[in-house]
Amino acid sequence: MTIRQLVLRRLAVGIVLLFVVSALTFVLVALIPSDPARSILGNTATTDQIEALRSQLGLDRPLWTQYTSWAGHALTGDLGSSLIAPQSVTSTLDADLSVTLPLAVGAVLVTMTAGVAAGTLAALRGGAIARLIDLVALTGLALPSFWVALILGEYFGVRLHWLPATGFVAFADSPLGWLRSLVLPVLAVAIGGVAAVAKQTRESVDGVLRQEYIRALRADGLPLRRVLFLHVLRNAAIPVVAVGGTQFVAVLGGTVIVENVFALPGLGSTVVRAAQDHDLPLIVGAAVYFCVLVVLANLLVDVLFALLNPKLRNAS
Repeated sequence: MTIRQLVLRRLAVGIVLLFVVSALTFVLVALIPSDPARSILGNTATTDQIEALRSQLGLDRPLWTQYTSWAGHALTGDLGSSLIAPQSVTSTLDADLSVTLPLAVGAVLVTMTAGVAAGTLAALRGGAIARLIDLVALTGLALPSFWVALILGEYFGVRLHWLPATGFVAFADSPLGWLRSLVLPVLAVAIGGVAAVAKQTRESVDGVLRQEYIRALRADGLPLRRVLFLHVLRNAAIPVVAVGGTQFVAVLGGTVIVENVFALPGLGSTVVRAAQDHDLPLIVGAAVYFCVLVVLANLLVDVLFALLNPKLRNAS
């Protein structure tokens, strides 16, 4: 199977997955005991007013009819309009994505960089250093992301005033301010994933270091740094890349909590607000956006697999 065929197959599966996720989201949201019409009009609205608004919004139609209507428009790129705010779902989520995507990508980069470095160091040194790295990594894994976010915001934002404790600055307004506003949220999301990457990296690197050809290279006098970067890390990369793909999915889940702690206007904050308001189009749209990110992340992992190990694509 060529990389092009692999990409086309994964995209086809991703499209099916998008409609499955959106349909399940419709059903799950319908089970929430809330009424968006009452949320819009308030508790003082009469029953007739609520029913009139429900009819205007199309909420009185059967759920299956609502979904097929939504899916038909979604095929043209129209995800509908928010029931609460007078704007399209796409424009709202596009603005939110400009916050969530840098946060998620930054967290994955920090997770992978720190995890690979810690795991490689643990495999090379062993002994007390390896146990210390394992202890620090597992401690980070055990700490809830919301608690880490609160501690980081309190200490570095409120007490030391080194970084903003809340809020977001757009890159176009101030690149430095944008970077500063993302540092603490990125760290809060990334800390938990370092342990998984470090553990997998240590096991993979240790396994490669035990191979006969690595010993032969070292016996021929090749420097450890050259052996490490040209042979060890490349051959140990496949399981580490797999963990990186799962970490991206975990990071997306973590952004929902962390964005609310740091008051970031991202997809996570929108999901929480939409769930409270029972804003069905916005909830389903956010689920589709998250699903697209997951599909693209898994596609990237599959392509990296094929590039790192051509045997995987030639075996099909």
